[in-house]
Amino acid sequence: MPTATASYQTENGRRYLIQLCKHFAHKIDVEYDAEHGGNGRCSFGPAAAKMSADDTGIRFALSAPDEESLDRGKGVIESHLVRFAFREKLERLDWKSAEPA
Repeated sequence: MPTATASYQTENGRRYLIQLCKHFAHKIDVEYDAEHGGNGRCSFGPAAAKMSADDTGIRFALSAPDEESLDRGKGVIESHLVRFAFREKLERLDWKSAEPA
């Protein structure tokens, strides 16, 4: 199962995580746990994302059954975060291939 990770250093990591979870919850199932430092989970079709945030940034771990689904999930996360972080002039995330956990 292909997996990828990305992170973005920002003081607004928690805010962006909440914003992403609230936005995604309009169309897909989302879990958000504010008590443990800001953690979220969501699925984009067959792709599943784990998200975490704190005062230093926001992190994503994405897995999917195939590269096409993985790429779609990366695109959804990235396009929304870029839009929400427009004041910080974020242009893209630097996704890294990762070994499945």
